[in-house]
Amino acid sequence: MPRTLAQVLNDANDSVVRGDLSDFTPQPTGFDPLDGLIGGGLRKTELVLLGGAQGIGKTIAALQMARNIAMRPEQFAFYISYEHTETHLMNRLLCLESVNPPEIDARNGLKLKDLFDIIISQRARELLGRDGSKAGSLQTILRENPKTSMALARLNRYADRLIMVKASPAVTTLNAIREMTARLAEATGGNLTVFVDYLQKVAIHPERAESEEDKVTIIVEGLKDIALSQNIPVLSIVASDREGLKAKRLHLFHLRGSSALDYECDIAIIMNNKYQVLAKDHISFNPYAAQQYRNWVVFTIEKNRAGRAMMDMEFQLHAPFFAFDPRGQEVRQQLIDDKIIES
Repeated sequence: MPRTLAQVLNDANDSVVRGDLSDFTPQPTGFDPLDGLIGGGLRKTELVLLGGAQGIGKTIAALQMARNIAMRPEQFAFYISYEHTETHLMNRLLCLESVNPPEIDARNGLKLKDLFDIIISQRARELLGRDGSKAGSLQTILRENPKTSMALARLNRYADRLIMVKASPAVTTLNAIREMTARLAEATGGNLTVFVDYLQKVAIHPERAESEEDKVTIIVEGLKDIALSQNIPVLSIVASDREGLKAKRLHLFHLRGSSALDYECDIAIIMNNKYQVLAKDHISFNPYAAQQYRNWVVFTIEKNRAGRAMMDMEFQLHAPFFAFDPRGQEVRQQLIDDKIIES
């Protein structure tokens, strides 16, 4: 129902009196320099798009952000994945927790193969009866192995607050996401952040979209409506189009779909490999140092309704452990497009 400005002010006043400051408090992503540039984190009613080429680390970044939010008491993250099963995401998180961001202690890091080898070898010993033990559960194996025990303990700190679903490009429609989100928002008292991985795979009724552009328009408008109607932040990964895959540096206009992506989102973050977007004089001047940049990803804020745009931050990617070092730093080298960030 329509409300007068006086009613809006009174309702906001009542919330503050009750001690509910959630409308004024963003949810930090845990990527500290990035949070500083977008007003402290993800804000209610806002739609954030995270774009980049295939393999750049979009899922790693989004899942790590969801984990960071769920680690806070009374905060919940809902991760909708069209790409991976819940079990695969859990295994990624175990690898991430083995290096414990932001500490990033790679000496104790677990790769997926390491994790699988531990589980399979222990189960094989039990079945063969070599160690005289009874068949144990997965949690028992992880808890009792010194290489996985700490990772499991860290994961269990937020396991009840990180909600995941394996979505289907055929049946998990925009309406299904809206209904699931509404139920979870009510159950969590509105302390919910939604992650969609990824936007172009969200299903809609085929007859409603005559083209890829129409489909993306419907989806992005729908996700923005979910953020507004449920009063929660929504972050969605967006894939690049063919031209973007060919481009030396990916931009917002390279994301697959329509101009509605630009219109509807409140914040757009584009990820590029630093080595690929570094001005060539840096590479020719110090080729050894340039090789190190292959493990760094530049996060460019190309749109920001509430703050500065076209700002570049870089974060080191530890791909074997599905983790970024969230401390990051400002990009100080010159990038292509004749763009340089000064301190």
